[in-house]
Amino acid sequence: MSDLLQPGDAVPHFRAATLRNPNYAFDTAAGRYLVMGFFGSAAEPSSRAALVALRRRQDLFNDDNFSFFGVTADREDAEKPRVAEVYPGYRYFKDYDFEISKLFGVAQPAGDGKVRFSRTWFVIDPGMRVMKRIAFRADGSDVPELISYLESLPLPPSNSAGLGAQAPILILPDVFEKEFCDALIGLYRKHGGTESGFMVQREGRTVGSYDHSHKRRQDYVITEEPIIRGANSRILRRVVPQIEKAHQFVCTKIERYIVARYGADDGGHFRAHRDNTTTGTAHRRFAVSINLNDDFEGGGVSFPEYSQRTFKAPAGGAVIFSCALLHQVSKVTAGERFAFLPFLYDDAARAIRDKNAHTLAKADPAQAPVPGAPNDLTVSSQTPRDIPPVTPAES
Repeated sequence: MSDLLQPGDAVPHFRAATLRNPNYAFDTAAGRYLVMGFFGSAAEPSSRAALVALRRRQDLFNDDNFSFFGVTADREDAEKPRVAEVYPGYRYFKDYDFEISKLFGVAQPAGDGKVRFSRTWFVIDPGMRVMKRIAFRADGSDVPELISYLESLPLPPSNSAGLGAQAPILILPDVFEKEFCDALIGLYRKHGGTESGFMVQREGRTVGSYDHSHKRRQDYVITEEPIIRGANSRILRRVVPQIEKAHQFVCTKIERYIVARYGADDGGHFRAHRDNTTTGTAHRRFAVSINLNDDFEGGGVSFPEYSQRTFKAPAGGAVIFSCALLHQVSKVTAGERFAFLPFLYDDAARAIRDKNAHTLAKADPAQAPVPGAPNDLTVSSQTPRDIPPVTPAES
């Protein structure tokens, strides 16, 4: 159990049931100011009055700049119901066992299985750090103080620190040459792609899930050995040294060889997520997003914890980032975006992957290992251009 969180402390990541979502990942709400209200029970007159007052401020709580999360410890709040979720802006966590309250330090053991609970407001910044903590007061003066503080915060939320925040990412041009990009796109054109899911944790297993409101993409799993060796060599020579220089981390392993397509025809996109949140993906360290073309609109990568700025690498260029960063791909609005999307890690992470391998259920084809495809980022002394890509006609 954590002590009471203080301004500047990181907010813990957790999943819990809201009134409408049985498994809401709280960290995916990053990118805006959040108000977390631990009110105990809406049957308490002061709690009820506070919730009513905040409910009147839909001009604030609309999920653009601010979102409200109430935390109830009373089952009857949902059953009566005394509270209700309103989209956009207002959600309620069920915390009947005080587990969320313990994470924030507002619930303490009081002996005999009882809990001492302190009703508290937390204001959280876009990067999921505590900005301000306000205790409930019997006279209700806590709510005007809270509203006044929210109205004083700089907008947009990315200016919460007084200056625009920069996501800790690398942008590298010229990772793949045009001919290699064209060959990869050609493979997709010839073979087509299959619907690409995303990984979730269910009952101790990492499984593939499909939800077009969350992700819409098709992937071709590369099996052509010359292409695999060529991609491996280029990543090793052009990406690995840059990660080592910026992060003092040496990547020695690569996961998956795919050509991914986000198309305007079906609204290709991927909502905010992290790439290492399940046991089957916990070994991933860096994501590499290499655009194979740039003649499309939309489809930019953004990092909501830092800003709403989108990044679009030139054809052959890469956006590289930690798999722990919350990121999303905006909807492609014209044309189609093709990308090569591997994950990189090291020998220590390989041990984690091996340890957790038994939890990985059969997933979408892009997650499955390709027979003969190397996981090691080691190739012969040949340069990338010594390993010619196959053309679609040869594959």
